[in-house]
This record gives sequence, C-alpha cells and structure tokens, in this order.
Amino acid sequence: MKFTKMHGCGNDYIYVDGGAEKVPQDQKPEIVRRLSDRHFGIGGDGVIFINPSNEADFEMEMYNMDGSRAEMCGNGIRCVAKFVYDKGLTDKTSISVISCGKIKYLELSVQDGKVSTVKVNMGSPILNASDIPVISDSDQVIGERIETGDKLYEMTCVSMGNPHAVIFMDQVSELPMEEIGPLFENHVRFPKRINTEFVKVIDREHVEMRVWERGTGETLACGTGACAVTVACVLNGLTENAVTVKLLGGNLQIQWDREANLVYMTGPAETVFEGEIAI
Repeated sequence: MKFTKMHGCGNDYIYVDGGAEKVPQDQKPEIVRRLSDRHFGIGGDGVIFINPSNEADFEMEMYNMDGSRAEMCGNGIRCVAKFVYDKGLTDKTSISVISCGKIKYLELSVQDGKVSTVKVNMGSPILNASDIPVISDSDQVIGERIETGDKLYEMTCVSMGNPHAVIFMDQVSELPMEEIGPLFENHVRFPKRINTEFVKVIDREHVEMRVWERGTGETLACGTGACAVTVACVLNGLTENAVTVKLLGGNLQIQWDREANLVYMTGPAETVFEGEIAI
C-alpha cells in the first residue's frame, strides 16, 4: 500500500489514496493501529483515507491511532487539501471535503505549484450540551466545574464536529499530561469521551494550548481544538474574536465570525515523506 506521511503543526497522520488503494473496511482498525505505531510501524497520530465522494470533492475517512473513527481533524483536513492538489487529484484551489457526513470548505494557498497553507471554514460551533455531548444540568457548559483526580477545574465545552472540553489555567508548560489527560478523556460526564485543551491566555489576541486527544493522547497540535479554544475564550470574555493559538507544533490563526456564526482556521500543511508498505 502506498502512503504519504504529512503533518499540520506537528499533528501527523498517514495519508492513503482510498481511490487507488483498496483496503477491506473490516481490516482498517487493525491496520491503522499497526501503521500508527511509532516503534513498529510508520508512526503517526492516526491514518486518514482520502476517498472519492458524490457529495463533495473528496471524503476524509479518519482514524485515531487506536483504530477508532474520528469525526474531524482540523490539521488533518488541511493536509488532505495539500495531498489532493499536490498529487494532481484536483486543480481547484477551492474544494469541499466531507467527513462523517459533514462538509467543510477549504481555500488553498499555492506557492511554486504546491499548497503551503489552507484556510478552512470549520462551520458553526456546537454549544448545546447534549449535542457535544457532555452530561450537564445546563443547556450550555461555560465555566462549569468538573472534578477529576480529586481536583476541581472549570471547563467550557464546545463541539467542532468532535467534542472538546477547554480548561483555562495559569500555566500549561509543566502539566503532567499523561496523568490528567486520561482522567478527562474517560470521565463519566463525556459519553463519547472528550478531547481536552489546557489553555493559558497570554493577551487578548494570543493563547497557549496543550491538548489531550481521545484515542491518541497528547499531540503537538489539534485544529478543531484550537477552534474550540477560541470559541471558549470569546464566550468567557477572555479574548477578541480572532486569536493566534500557540501549540507545541506551531501556530494556528483562528477567527470566530460571530455574525455568521462560522469559525475559520488558517494554518500550514506539510509533506514529510512517501513510501510503500505491506499490509
């Protein structure tokens, strides 16, 4: 099977042309786990199959490194755009990509014939607690207390097609992520588990973030997480509507257009290497 290793701000996935490589559907979870292993496989935060689609220009079929399906990945979808343009699967610089039934619209910036950055219309944030989902007595979870590991935190929950809990903190650089990440991910209040962002607000236009992704662990970046963080910042009155989100792997530019209720994400997409592996 031919593959391409790509990353957006260090959030790395293995990309496969699903139109050319025929992988049995029931075997994909095990193949994903094997390929994602950083010691015995190619290594990555998961695998993304890029498939033909009747509803959009392309389909993004995304799996976490543990073999579970994921609804959306902001860094991943930017790399999908670079993959299809750089490989000549499209010559358009405005494309649509569907993932788990939801279509996103992307604008590609091209330099020297290759995609360098991508702006994604990530759609409207979902704030209704039952739709995220998060168990709460309130319709929306904004600055609500949650107890994990005998400690109290305040969380704001947002879905950007996948669920996020945003936790504001005084510092994030020295967090014991391997300890607290799983406590949030598997907390009883999150029926479908949760991606958790730990955020330090630097000023009204800059924040610093670390993320624990369900099914993967800590990653260097999370595009949907950066979008959720920006929405949470605005809801809590902490920042402007346009924010630079500093992640371990780089920066993303996020804007929440409150009038249209749409979130836009702009960031890089890079190819690391290509190869072929027996499956």
